[in-house]
Amino acid sequence: MEALTTSYPLKYSVPKARVFVVFLSMVLCTTILCLLQLRFFKPKIRDFYSFEVKDSRGRIISLEKYRGKATLVVNVASYCQYTDKNYLVLQELHREFGPSHFTVLAFPCNQFGESEPGSSQEIESFAKGNYGVTFPVFHKIKILGSEADPAFKFLIDSSKKEPRWNFWKYLVSPEGKVVKFWRPEEPIESIKPEVTSLIRQIIMKKREDL
Repeated sequence: MEALTTSYPLKYSVPKARVFVVFLSMVLCTTILCLLQLRFFKPKIRDFYSFEVKDSRGRIISLEKYRGKATLVVNVASYCQYTDKNYLVLQELHREFGPSHFTVLAFPCNQFGESEPGSSQEIESFAKGNYGVTFPVFHKIKILGSEADPAFKFLIDSSKKEPRWNFWKYLVSPEGKVVKFWRPEEPIESIKPEVTSLIRQIIMKKREDL
């Protein structure tokens, strides 16, 4: 009887050890696969035109439609000390260089002095009625904090420059990369040469591709 009692631990110890080895092997394999995935399957780096935004009526718009152009992205406001001057400058740029190779994209924001309190459609109507803008005015967004719009957050992260007030301007290349930025008080004379240079590159590339 004593021989029978001592045989039980030996009988069951082997399966338990096998289960532990199998479990450990599975954990190691899973870890290795995860590391390989991180090493060889990195997420695709996005550019500005890979994002989607909303128009003034809340409809989803892909920014992909602007790929291949030089784009000036601006956070606008209707009741700001820079409103008049900047809207006039933006429309002048859009009229002079657009729409084939250049466009202005306006994103209303109420985070600076609460100077953009209206609805998105009211803002668009204000810009068109008072300044005759012909460039797109999108849905009102937030550009700072945890609720920041992803497309605008991309501009900020890429340029390492966060807007401190209304009418900051980001020049985006045809490939969707941030080329330059300007503060609201900077004159149009400092913007035009950069836009002109980028448009010249676009035209030359198109000629080479013919």
